[in-house]
Amino acid sequence: MLSRIVNAVQGGVSAGLKGVSDVGSSLVHLVRNVTVTTFEETGEFVSSGIHGVASIVRGAISGIADTGSSLVGTARGIVEGTVSGFMEAGGKQDEAVEGAVAQTLLSAKELGEDITEVAVQAVKGSIQAVTSVGGDVAEATRSAVIAAVHAAQDIGTETADSVKGALSDSVDGAKEIINTMTGNEKGK
Repeated sequence: MLSRIVNAVQGGVSAGLKGVSDVGSSLVHLVRNVTVTTFEETGEFVSSGIHGVASIVRGAISGIADTGSSLVGTARGIVEGTVSGFMEAGGKQDEAVEGAVAQTLLSAKELGEDITEVAVQAVKGSIQAVTSVGGDVAEATRSAVIAAVHAAQDIGTETADSVKGALSDSVDGAKEIINTMTGNEKGK
C-alpha cells in the first residue's frame, strides 16, 4: 500500500506543478492538499504514522524530481505541506515531523543533494507547518532536530557533524537540543 501512495503522490505533485514557473510558492499548498486527499481516500493510512508520512515525502520528492527542480530548493515546502496535511487529516504531530524530516534527508542522500542544507530546510519546514496548524512548536522543533540528527547519523559521522553545526547556526533552539541529546552526541 505504501508504494502505491508514493506513486500516487508523485503523479499528483508532478501533474500539479506542470507549467508552474514558481514551484516554491505552489508547493506547500499542493503537497498539503495531496496529503489530505490521500489520507481521506485511504482512511487507515493515517494510522501508518511515520511510514505513511515518509511515503508522502518520497512521492513528493519524486514528483519534484520529475519537474527538474532541486530538493535543496523545495525541501522546506515539501516538509511543510506534508506535516500540515498529515496533522489536518488527524495524524500525530511527532509522527508527521519525524517521518517527514528523516525521509527528506534520506532522499537527499539518494539524490546526491546537499544533505546539510536539506536538513536545515526540512527542520524549518516542519516548524512552519506546526506553527500554521497551531501545534506545539517547541516540541516540533525538538522532534525535527532530533530526527535530522539521527537520519544524518545513519548516513555517516561526517554528515551528522555537519548537520549538527548547520542546525545549531540556523534554527533557534537547535544548539540546546543537540547539546542535551544523550550518549556520545552530548556537547557537540
